Amino acid sequence: MDRRTLLRGGLLTGAAVALPGAASASALVRPRPGLTHGVQSGEATAHGAVVWARADRPARMLVEVSRRPDFRNARHVRGPVLTPRTDLTGRAFLRGLPSGEELHYRVRLADLDRGLLSAPAAGRLRTAPRTARDVSFVWSGDLAGQGWGINPDIGGYRIFSAMNDLDPDFFLCSGDLVYSDGPLDETVKLPDGRTWRNIVTPEKSNVAQTLAEYRGQFRYNLQDRNFQAFNARTPMLYQWDDHEVLNNWYPGEILDLPQYTEKRVDVLAERARQAMFEYTPTAAPRSGRIYRKISYGPLLDVFMLDMRTYKDPNGPNNSPTSESGLLGRTQSAWLEHELRRSKATWKVIANDLPLGLVVPDGTAQEAAAQGDPGAPWAANAKSPRSSRTPNTTASVTWSG
Repeated sequence: MDRRTLLRGGLLTGAAVALPGAASASALVRPRPGLTHGVQSGEATAHGAVVWARADRPARMLVEVSRRPDFRNARHVRGPVLTPRTDLTGRAFLRGLPSGEELHYRVRLADLDRGLLSAPAAGRLRTAPRTARDVSFVWSGDLAGQGWGINPDIGGYRIFSAMNDLDPDFFLCSGDLVYSDGPLDETVKLPDGRTWRNIVTPEKSNVAQTLAEYRGQFRYNLQDRNFQAFNARTPMLYQWDDHEVLNNWYPGEILDLPQYTEKRVDVLAERARQAMFEYTPTAAPRSGRIYRKISYGPLLDVFMLDMRTYKDPNGPNNSPTSESGLLGRTQSAWLEHELRRSKATWKVIANDLPLGLVVPDGTAQEAAAQGDPGAPWAANAKSPRSSRTPNTTASVTWSG
């Protein structure tokens, strides 16, 4: 049988076959697709959740969900086709889930041409209860900032291993999940003479400006095995802060920083926002709105704020008479309304900027607190005389 007859007969399946004079025979065999950065889940409520994955080529995302880790009697969910348009990322929306249960899911990718399936990647999540029971969660933020990236000498991001050991119901990420304005050096000299070593990728060698570079910020952190293992077991509630774009940014800002060739912050923020939605398990509405309320059972409502998209420039005071303030008028009205109508025992306001700490930015102030004497102002009210703060007597406010 000559080579042409062999190829026509389709006998080249699976492993590559070396034939005389055929240096690239393996290129004729299309391998199975693969998952590149593990799996994530997010926005777990009583009856729904989001599952995230990324492929190494265009492929169909397929998800199985079951009460059992062996996936007997699993429910099958046909997810989206992952294409370069979203950097091969995608989210499948799981609906009609049983409340208050531990569920197992696994993701496979189907090749678009031949239907070959990838190896599976499994995860776990808990749906919110319908009745009162204990709820536990962890919260954090600011990953790979200030020059400290993934150090293989110490085992990478060990904080996620520690949080994983706590087995929380969900993870509240208070922003700065990436430091797009923080390039990494391969080595950092420590005060005691030791050397800190960073894994460095091309995207982490400079500040992010293009969409590809913003995407690379998220891919960098997702290569850490501790982070991947944590993501596979713990649903995330995510909000962004400033470093997803760049430090202390605000809408309409024009940069005078020499490391940026794109000076329009609005352009940078739009690219960063797209990468953020592509790489997090967030059920974003078509409007792209980040602020939202997540109810995790009857005891807990989590109010996820967006303190970057609508804020004014930092000034001597963030006046409540300003048009935007920190939240903008629409978001402020939404927060007051949702706090009043919430019947949850615990109301957690997830704010990426601190409410009670004075945060200087040169001679200006970045956050809500100004250090002024007297009662606090109600941010974004029409005037100090008519301002009212929401009734949050039973709330807990934390900041990342």
